[in-house]
Amino acid sequence: MKNIIKFILLISILSIFIICLGCSLNFTNNNNDGHDDNLLIIGCDNYSPFSYADDDGNMTGIDVELAREAFSRMGYTPQFIFINWEDKKDLLESGSIDCIWSSFTMTDRESEYNWAGPYMKSNQVIAVNENSNIQTFADLEGKVIAVQNTTKPEDIIKRHDGSLPEFRKVISVQKRDLIFILLNKGYADALAAHSTSVDQFMSDTGLQFRILDEPLQSVDLGVAFDVNDTRGINIKLTETLRQMQNDGTTETIISKYLSDTSKYLED
Repeated sequence: MKNIIKFILLISILSIFIICLGCSLNFTNNNNDGHDDNLLIIGCDNYSPFSYADDDGNMTGIDVELAREAFSRMGYTPQFIFINWEDKKDLLESGSIDCIWSSFTMTDRESEYNWAGPYMKSNQVIAVNENSNIQTFADLEGKVIAVQNTTKPEDIIKRHDGSLPEFRKVISVQKRDLIFILLNKGYADALAAHSTSVDQFMSDTGLQFRILDEPLQSVDLGVAFDVNDTRGINIKLTETLRQMQNDGTTETIISKYLSDTSKYLED
């Protein structure tokens, strides 16, 4: 009988020891998960000349270079990943990415995110084929226009604020390059996008489009963090971007990709 009691006590002690060991291991794992607090995951679109992969598969572009310089000054290491642009807000909310940095318009979206910037100016424009008879916004009445999903041009067109005539159809596509193909092949009469992306696409492909004289909207570009992100990185980044503009770094980077750099700099 005594042996049985001793055996039961031994089993009980071993059980307690194993439970405590498991708790200790769990505690260790939860506090040593290998996460680098200095690593920031940046979600971006494949959007030349702002963020794209070069011929060797390396990330480059205006925003990529600006991000590397700014976060280096702040003590962070950026990692860039291409994302489905339609999912950008969900990816921020879930913590899959830390911020969005890819020619992202902050104008009229100020309350949707915690922003860093603005760091650069841009124009949203309407482009047509070179031989098109469309010269002004009024000529767009009853036409077909192509835009990329969840972009500023799509927002403007859906707003129906009277600044544009009534379109016969608005084609929204996921990939930016498709809007240029739709226009070139005649499936659309016009497209709406950043002026820089139109210029870059023409340079890359040799295709020629004509940008209407009147801009769709003049906008500011910024870096978006989740609206509930309380780390304050966006505030520090805004100050760093301001320093980069003042010391000439921003202009130097932009000039590697775009001419007439001064028109893109913030005042």
